[in-house]
Amino acid sequence: MSEKNNTPTISNRKAFHEYTIVESFEAGIVLQGTEVKSLRAGKANFTDAYAIVHYGEVWLKEFHISPYEHGSYMNHDPKRDRKLLLNKKEIRSLDKGVQQKGHTIVPLKLYFVRGKAKVQVGLAKGKKLFDKRDSIKDKDLKRQVSRSLKEGARFKA
Repeated sequence: MSEKNNTPTISNRKAFHEYTIVESFEAGIVLQGTEVKSLRAGKANFTDAYAIVHYGEVWLKEFHISPYEHGSYMNHDPKRDRKLLLNKKEIRSLDKGVQQKGHTIVPLKLYFVRGKAKVQVGLAKGKKLFDKRDSIKDKDLKRQVSRSLKEGARFKA
């Protein structure tokens, strides 16, 4: 019997517009009980979220998980710092990358794998305004090409 996975994938679309992703890693995240229930309901926001390396540990900051509606007094703080679980080699790689000028660690996606919450974090370099314009231009061009190919296929049949 195959189990259907109805948990949402929460993605940070703004990160791909604002940054060029140099390298990405999959990390576990330390959560409290009501946070997991809120994430399964899709109640999270990546706006202004970033990660830092502090004493050999990676911490996710400013990541907003809405309080669980049916939670009691045990509900969590929405913007608390959350520890990311990575191995030492990955942490060293992120730490070296952040020390370079213009690089930061941003969360890209949050999803569930076999019941465990995972965060895809990326080592990112900030884009300049002209880089953003170029990427928008490339997306528009690809969209126009795919539309014209679809229309050409429609009229041939």
